[in-house]
Amino acid sequence: MVDKPRRVGNPQVVVGRFGISDVKPVVGSTAVPEFPARAVVGEPIDVSATVFREGHDAVGASVVLRDPAGRKAAVTRMNPGVPGTDRWHARVRADRQGQWTFCVEAWSDPMATWHHAVTAKIDAGQGADDLANDFESGARLFDQLAKSLPKADRPRAVAAARALRDTTLDVAHRVAPALDGYLQRVAHDNPVRQLVTATQRFPLWVDRPRALYGSWYEFFPRSIGAELAGDPVSPARPARHGTLKDATEHLDYVASLGFDVVYLPPIHPIGEVNRKGPNNTLVAASWDVGSPWAIGSREGGHDAIHAELGTLVDFTAFVRRAHELEMEVALDLALQCAPDHPWVTEHPEWFTTKPDGTIAYAENPPKKYQDIYPLNFDNDPKGLYAEVLRVVRHWIAAGVNIFRVDNPHTKPLNFWQWLISEVRKSDPDVLFLAEAFTKPAMMHELGKIGFHQSYTYYTWRNSREEIEAYVSELSGSGHYMRPNFFVNTPDILHEYLQHGGPGAFAIRAVLAATLSPAWGVYSGYELFEHLPVRPGSEEYLDSEKYQLRPRDFVAAIADGRSLAPLITQLNEIRRGHPALQQLRNVYFHHADNPDVTAYSKRDAATGDTIIVVATVNPHEWREATVSLDLAALGLEWDTGFTVRDLLTGEEFRWGEHNYVRLDPLGRPAHIFEVTH
Repeated sequence: MVDKPRRVGNPQVVVGRFGISDVKPVVGSTAVPEFPARAVVGEPIDVSATVFREGHDAVGASVVLRDPAGRKAAVTRMNPGVPGTDRWHARVRADRQGQWTFCVEAWSDPMATWHHAVTAKIDAGQGADDLANDFESGARLFDQLAKSLPKADRPRAVAAARALRDTTLDVAHRVAPALDGYLQRVAHDNPVRQLVTATQRFPLWVDRPRALYGSWYEFFPRSIGAELAGDPVSPARPARHGTLKDATEHLDYVASLGFDVVYLPPIHPIGEVNRKGPNNTLVAASWDVGSPWAIGSREGGHDAIHAELGTLVDFTAFVRRAHELEMEVALDLALQCAPDHPWVTEHPEWFTTKPDGTIAYAENPPKKYQDIYPLNFDNDPKGLYAEVLRVVRHWIAAGVNIFRVDNPHTKPLNFWQWLISEVRKSDPDVLFLAEAFTKPAMMHELGKIGFHQSYTYYTWRNSREEIEAYVSELSGSGHYMRPNFFVNTPDILHEYLQHGGPGAFAIRAVLAATLSPAWGVYSGYELFEHLPVRPGSEEYLDSEKYQLRPRDFVAAIADGRSLAPLITQLNEIRRGHPALQQLRNVYFHHADNPDVTAYSKRDAATGDTIIVVATVNPHEWREATVSLDLAALGLEWDTGFTVRDLLTGEEFRWGEHNYVRLDPLGRPAHIFEVTH
């Protein structure tokens, strides 16, 4: 029988037979969960709770996991945590997508209570007469236990009950079968539960694995196959505009690097009114291609394709080829318009009109974006919401099942919650990545309301202290906010890359690929592109956002001027090691050099264990002694073990304390597999 908690005093406070509080993972408070916690199929889900009771009798706890149909999928016994904290822990997994629930049950554990009491009394010298009631109580418990055990184990429980009742035996022999280690383990796994108290059911939304794990590559189709005229007066003048057919051929290169997701910036018609020129200049020449984020012209809007890129047939061929290469296609969803977007004339109510009657363009004072009109989601929410949903479904029908959402923090939260919910109803495989470099509260809330992944502050976390603190923070919020560690973007070229040389590019790639289950690269990173438009700026010189940027990737690899070999290795390592496909399993170890970080990831199900030791100094070699917490690696404290460097193939014998020497240009990191 499960105890039904009663409301007493304050009607919002629920009191059960036993105390259960601070249940995790819960988004919001235990009393009022705000949103479902998040996981993916097969991901280890750590459930914890504070469980306690009156007096000295033993208490037990379990996690009850229910599938989307409400069926009981698993009952997992929880284990006590640090003594004196009353924290209990268990790890569960969901095997399919959908809305799951879990609850925590607390219960009286009479078998554990009896075991403690009888051993204490025997140790104190009590005899058979003193223990008569204890023997009979124990016998009755083993009678009850026998009824619930698998057939093969029942005889042991029956024999334990019989021995406890056998007065011809001395005390030691009467209790020996009941205290047998094997039977105690069986009793632990099949507990006798009394006075069961259950919490409410907490929501848990389970996505497909790509919501957590994947390697992303971003490129502009218009630059692939493009050629520049090379005019001394206008060197950026295009002689040939890249197409989707060119981009389709380029997919073989992207796939060769081991990426799972290919992400395209907007492929829609680009506005001609107030078009920006190279390096974001206000005046564009007739041949300038403009910013893809200035969406819409007389050719069409968000559901159209730029004429020079090709047609919808070309795009679906691109998607089909990506799938053949085992990659998914992510498309930019930028909800903003150029001044000549069809919506401006057809639905002026979807924009903000200034007192002088003109439509307000985008501003982030003192920055001005005259080529972009923001949408106003408050004037006609019903009409605008429906149109955006139509656009999203248009691209889903074309084969897109991931959307990288541009600046979601500038649109209402309730709109995103509605949109993602509506898409989930019909297309649960579709994922949304939030590109929101903004205040932490907004970034976290976007994750809570439904975004499957989020860009992060990783770009600006470069010291060991910053990296370790930030990853620990993200790991703690991983039940609702999943990070994607992009090493660069068309908007962000951090000074670490500007001044760090090739070593900086290698270091940041290793860290991103091994710290986060999702990471991303913007095209050109592998070619060490590092020149800013001006000192102190994070914008690229000759930014691809405003002009074509042809690159010869193959020649760079042949000449040894590409990071592609390392990137390929990193993606191969990630695919082969489930420990690196998780977020919440990262553990930082001690290194006695502040420029060296050491961490491990371990997959408990397979035992796969990875140790990464990396320098964060891109200029000089560094040495350190790395002190490992062997328990976090699943090893005994005095155990020596073998590690194999997955980057070089070298093997070493390691222990608790280990010396490393790292060189940013030759060996910026070790990625060790523990082979025992």
